[in-house]
Amino acid sequence: MLKRSVGNFKYFVGIESLAQIATRNDRVCVLNILGGESSSVTPVGHQYSGGNVVFGTSPGRRGQVLQTAIGDIPVYNNVREGLEDGLHFNCGVVYLPPSGARDGVAELIRVNHDLRKIFIVTEKMSVHDAREIRAMGQMNGVDIFGANSLGVVDTWNQVRIGGALGGDSPEQSLKKGSIAIFSNSGGFTTTIASNLRMAGWGTTTLISAGKDVFIHYAAPEFAFALDNDERSKAAVLYSEPGGYYELDAQFTKPIVACVVGRWKSKLTRPVGHAGAMAGGLDDAAMKERWFMEKFGVSEIYTPENPVFSAKGAVVTNIAHIPAALSAVMSLHDIAPDFPPEGNFMALKPWFGSNQGIALPKHINLPIVEAPAPYSEQIKHLNGQLGCELPRQSMKDSSGISQMDPQSQVSRIAGVSVLEAAQYSLESNLCLALLHNKGSANDYALVNVAVLSETNLFESDILVAAEASRAAGNSPNTVLAAACSIVGPVHQKKARLITELLTERFARAGLVDPTNEDFDFGVLEHDAAENACLFTLHFDPKAEAMLTGLQVRGVKSVFLRYISSFGKPVNADAVLAAIATTLAWKPLMRKQISVISAYNLPWWLKIFGALIGASSQGKNHKRNHFCEVPQFELFNSKSITEIGYSALLGNTPTTPELFAFQSLIGLLLTNGPGTISAQGAKGAVSADGPESPERVQLNKAMIGFLTHSGFAHGGNGYEGISFLIKQFKDSGLTDPADPDHGLDLKAMASNYVSEYAAYKAIKKTSGNLNVHKIPGVNHPVFKDKPVNHDPREVFLRTLFQKKGEYNVFIEYYHVLVQELYDRQVSRNVYCVNIDAVIAALLLRMLWGPYKAGIFPESALETAAFNVFLYGRMLGCAAEIDDHINRGRNMDMRTPLSACISVS
Repeated sequence: MLKRSVGNFKYFVGIESLAQIATRNDRVCVLNILGGESSSVTPVGHQYSGGNVVFGTSPGRRGQVLQTAIGDIPVYNNVREGLEDGLHFNCGVVYLPPSGARDGVAELIRVNHDLRKIFIVTEKMSVHDAREIRAMGQMNGVDIFGANSLGVVDTWNQVRIGGALGGDSPEQSLKKGSIAIFSNSGGFTTTIASNLRMAGWGTTTLISAGKDVFIHYAAPEFAFALDNDERSKAAVLYSEPGGYYELDAQFTKPIVACVVGRWKSKLTRPVGHAGAMAGGLDDAAMKERWFMEKFGVSEIYTPENPVFSAKGAVVTNIAHIPAALSAVMSLHDIAPDFPPEGNFMALKPWFGSNQGIALPKHINLPIVEAPAPYSEQIKHLNGQLGCELPRQSMKDSSGISQMDPQSQVSRIAGVSVLEAAQYSLESNLCLALLHNKGSANDYALVNVAVLSETNLFESDILVAAEASRAAGNSPNTVLAAACSIVGPVHQKKARLITELLTERFARAGLVDPTNEDFDFGVLEHDAAENACLFTLHFDPKAEAMLTGLQVRGVKSVFLRYISSFGKPVNADAVLAAIATTLAWKPLMRKQISVISAYNLPWWLKIFGALIGASSQGKNHKRNHFCEVPQFELFNSKSITEIGYSALLGNTPTTPELFAFQSLIGLLLTNGPGTISAQGAKGAVSADGPESPERVQLNKAMIGFLTHSGFAHGGNGYEGISFLIKQFKDSGLTDPADPDHGLDLKAMASNYVSEYAAYKAIKKTSGNLNVHKIPGVNHPVFKDKPVNHDPREVFLRTLFQKKGEYNVFIEYYHVLVQELYDRQVSRNVYCVNIDAVIAALLLRMLWGPYKAGIFPESALETAAFNVFLYGRMLGCAAEIDDHINRGRNMDMRTPLSACISVS
């Protein structure tokens, strides 16, 4: 065995000083260079070190390369091939799995006589293999580091070998100084260096020793090299339980030792870094004692109890290392390497947003510059408009909607549909596409934008819808025909102006889109770009929109801007200014992406067209829609009111309007797995969401519409049909009057008798296909003595608080009790959410139905359209989400999963 004859140091070490551990002259070969860990960290170290990796190995991949910022690294099948090509190295890095690490070390030593250092990243190597590696190194004059190491860094030479110390930007996170670091933990090696930097201490050499059971370059070797390094004035050791290396080390320079892991003494097996078994004499408490004896101190150093000597200090919290080091070095009259960069433990936010809230001074923390490399990343992030979402597989999932499996209550943008049922249609539009419920200013903007597109008099959109309606198509098909006309050309100009306004005002630093004092003089101007805002001739639609916005008291920087030129603007410019105002705060808060913002004019046009197309052609007149004058549409009406009139043909009362918006809110979404949402997302995927400019929003909406049929779209119609049969000849005049004079229990008893007889006949004939009562029972909410659908309970309670009565819901509750009392059911069924939908809709339609205005066939259409109104907002949200985050979905089914039924 080779030995060094320096003092009584007992192992061969070719390294005399820490300065020799990683130098600019070292050349490196990396085993398993294309592995997952190596392929990500080797290029960083290679660039930081000025190109120190000459080649790597990966069996079967000769001829491939590992790309780096300063050139490709060639790959060979084995080490010998690289040497035979004339490449030379003196350092080997091992990224092989535990079973192959020993053979990799043997290969390096056997074929390369110039080899001097090996760095083993592999963790959990067997003690047997580690001992053989040690013997090979000693016999051949090779120093070995690891295993389970993140390598080494020399900050003075700017060299990194064998790991990820310093992160992705070691040149920024590690600063030249006078302190060496030796650590059992790879991750904490960099953390300790960052802590020291905050206190003004830079580093010389950092060594991640590893913490497998067998450590090759351990504390004794480090102490020897530290003693001979003129650059290093002191060192920090991070030590965990296990091994007697620290006891054998002889230090001549000041040391701060951080010993952790007292909790491991309670365990019966090694965890994390291999460490010692409980009950050993090398646990954390014992190691603390070793260091205290070496330093001549009696207690652990803490800020409250600063115990230290000229030889060093012992801490048990890495946060105390900088203060302990400064205290020890002060006894040697050695000052920090540079001015302190801050208090590491103080709360220093790197970025933040108070969301417009004025916070008290003591909690309004100032934003500070982050340390490198995060400062550059944050600078880039702050300059980024909107959010950017990672691409994910979204076939059976969603980033916008969720379903609680226990309550069956869905959420959209984090808001329960029960809460959304209390929002207006315009508020739910904001929720779906802007991810918040919006403000009164937003609602005025939305109402003008959408209602400006609703009257389809003499438009191709109405022609398509009427042709589809005349052919006897279902409501979803009628709307799909209309939607097909609202294509890319229809909105191209408005979208381009939205982009122009967004980019121009973002560069100017606009924060509040309603700021009436914003100075347009700070904006960059381009006459050619500005030309798209104006029209040579008077645009009556644009003027009507601007007047309506003014009457409604809308505040918008963008609307003021397009009007400030003193030229007639076009309707697309007004629509773009509306869209940009709506999107601005969500963009600045990074709640939505620029893609979502730029698509907003298209969505507003689509929603307007769909509301318009849901009403028959006779309701579209030159200056009226559903008998509402055009100026009222622009100046005072909401899309909730006009949506009601479009579907039901009359002006709603306040209770009717609330019931209508409640239905729409309930129907926004039923979670990620709905057929309608899958149809919408499938249409996006067919265009390729990775290229959002190719996605046609109207086609995606058609995907939702075509996946909404009588079973999945006519939600509530069966319930309406059931209720009509029960109440048709009852003499009911007003379902909202609690003094209706009907005996609901007698009505329920008659029906239960019929239903019991029907079930008995089915059972006697052996036909088990029994028709279920619409709106009664639910597969999730059952099997208790009395069952409740929490969604129905919430809404029933809500309407009771508002003093609103609904005889149809009351009948349902009497009915489920009667089914139980007559022993037709084993328990009291719940009244489910479909019953609520049917009851709410029929309550609104009962008067027109009894008056002969609405035949039963029209009730079906109305029920279907109400579903489409709600779900068009939810599916728009799904489309937007999938454009931003969804990968292309493979909808194919493997042949092995396909079956034939005969």
